[in-house]
Amino acid sequence: MPAADPPADFDAVYAAQYADLTVQLYAYFGDRQEAQDVVQEAFCRALRRWSKVSRYDDPVAWVRRVAWNLAVSRWRRSRTALSFLRRQRPQEPQVAGPDTVRIELVEALATLPAAQRRAVVLHYLGDLSVNEIAERENVAVGTVKSWLHRGRTALASQLQPEARRV
Repeated sequence: MPAADPPADFDAVYAAQYADLTVQLYAYFGDRQEAQDVVQEAFCRALRRWSKVSRYDDPVAWVRRVAWNLAVSRWRRSRTALSFLRRQRPQEPQVAGPDTVRIELVEALATLPAAQRRAVVLHYLGDLSVNEIAERENVAVGTVKSWLHRGRTALASQLQPEARRV
């Protein structure tokens, strides 16, 4: 488009050039969705600057260059990501599922009142001291000791081997 002509209408340029640019980038990417994405992004960037871009001799050339630059950047990012993934362990380690003791413990904890359960979990699994639990729960130290005692007693009665067999 000669520089003397009035600025091109964005909608007209978009409608006339979107498909052609997408085909060009599709040939480069081999992925139609990626091609559509980069062309769309290039047109979005052109729209933000359309008052300047429309005065270029060939605004479509600017859009094409932006789309190609975006395509190359995406290709480089995915190549870097694939390279990183190849250097990682080929297989995640297998972790055994929970054993019956753990399942029974979780079930037994679920039967405790909420305050006792929190105290037991925070003390024995979270490694918090009685004072830390009291501060966190905003209660007296004696209250936490009582919760722990009652919780241990209830868990012991549920988790003893002879209690589980019955």
